[in-house]
Amino acid sequence: MPDSPNLDTAHRYLKAIEDGDAADVLSLFSPDAVLEQLPNRIYPQGLRSNVSQVPEAFEKGRQIFSRQTYEITKEVETGNIVAVEFLWTGTLAIPFGTLRAGSEMRCHSAMFLEFRDGKIVAQRNYDCFDPW
Repeated sequence: MPDSPNLDTAHRYLKAIEDGDAADVLSLFSPDAVLEQLPNRIYPQGLRSNVSQVPEAFEKGRQIFSRQTYEITKEVETGNIVAVEFLWTGTLAIPFGTLRAGSEMRCHSAMFLEFRDGKIVAQRNYDCFDPW
């Protein structure tokens, strides 16, 4: 179990996504938070958004995936930054590309979260998807 408030919030964030709890996810972010996905197979040009776009993205994810899990493999905290390395697995609720509903997608990821006053103010993801 994490031994710092920011690590605890990072764990709570990933668990809230797994549980499909959009209200809990939003409660962890500062209203001025910025989220960034570096270029990857899903977002070839990358993606930058603000927290106001989280509910729509969260709902879209719930429509595409019947289940998501995060297996944390490493974590480190320095100052107001938490870095978490994890294996994400998503079970498709609908067909996606060449994959059928019920198939699993996997992604090896590193997420950097910046905190201010106990809230996430920035998130940056480096996602490496397994071939599909």
